[in-house]
Amino acid sequence: MSKSSHELELGLNSFGDIATDHGRVFSDSETLRLLIDEAQLAESVGLDVFSIGEHYREDMVDSATPVILAAAAQATSTIRLGTSVTVLSTQDPVRLYQQFATVDGLSGGRAQLVLGRASAIESFPLFGYDIADYEEIFEEKLDLFLRLMREDRVTWSGRYRAPLDNARLRPRMPEGGIPAWIGIGGSPDSVVRAARHGMPLMMAIIGGRPQRFAGHVELYLRALAQFGHPELPVGQHSLGFVADTDDEAKNVHWKHWQPVVEAVSKERGFYPPTAERYAEEVDTGALYVGSPETVAQKIAGIVRTNHLARFDLKYDVLHLPRQAREKSIRLFGERVAPRVRELLAEDPGDWYLTGRDTAEIVKGGKAAHA
Repeated sequence: MSKSSHELELGLNSFGDIATDHGRVFSDSETLRLLIDEAQLAESVGLDVFSIGEHYREDMVDSATPVILAAAAQATSTIRLGTSVTVLSTQDPVRLYQQFATVDGLSGGRAQLVLGRASAIESFPLFGYDIADYEEIFEEKLDLFLRLMREDRVTWSGRYRAPLDNARLRPRMPEGGIPAWIGIGGSPDSVVRAARHGMPLMMAIIGGRPQRFAGHVELYLRALAQFGHPELPVGQHSLGFVADTDDEAKNVHWKHWQPVVEAVSKERGFYPPTAERYAEEVDTGALYVGSPETVAQKIAGIVRTNHLARFDLKYDVLHLPRQAREKSIRLFGERVAPRVRELLAEDPGDWYLTGRDTAEIVKGGKAAHA
């Protein structure tokens, strides 16, 4: 699993969006099995990471993420398997540790995860949590989860679960735990939290100019230094779709993206998904949609600007045909990824350069001092 120095990681994210096949809507079980096929495909085209989200919505099937990842672990052999976000606030840290220790063991050490507070709140009433405790729950559970990963035995007490007395969980994670990132949607407080805990930063940038997050990266790097940690990786999660030509990519993606964003805009007060706004997002915003060359150029540019060590593309969208999903994955792995690395080699700029494998640096969710 070693990688050469200075190499960017490129991965795929799925939220388990229901797929279609020649107009027929897949069942939940068909979409789940499709995710395993797509993890295999991502590995076969040379991508570094395949991640699954965690949602509790009608048109997504990713609510039992560790189960999906365990199945993917048996169907693959090299690609890293993780979460695009784990909603730690409504998870039990003890159970989460056990689940991902199991995935890590089954995969031969390839498990990782991104921990977040959740932008959607369906899991709070579902599991009996009060959204008014949003901040306090996350901070308490993050503290416990990190202690479980970093310590052999844990004695702990808090407000939101039963105390632990010299607890040692099985199965065991490797010493120090597995790679764990903090996911943020734009809050400076979350940036500082990641730095304080010595955890890599994963930025979910799903709208607007992604360059505006460069300030968050600068804040993160300054905070790491102030907390006494070495420089750690920064990643970006964004939406996109790759096809043979720019027009094909935009036409296919818009058809399926527009109704999804229309529904979300009514639910959360987002901007309405007009064709003009869509074109702006593709041209200068956070949608990575186009031909392999177009998408590669755009990714290489944001890697330099946002100091990225990792870029993950959310490739699925509700009712996108299975064939289009497969083609996008193939093009991303076979043509976009090599082209991005070629562009960075030609003009590396000031992007994140490590002399070590990113997965090794983030292991245990803490700074790995040389």
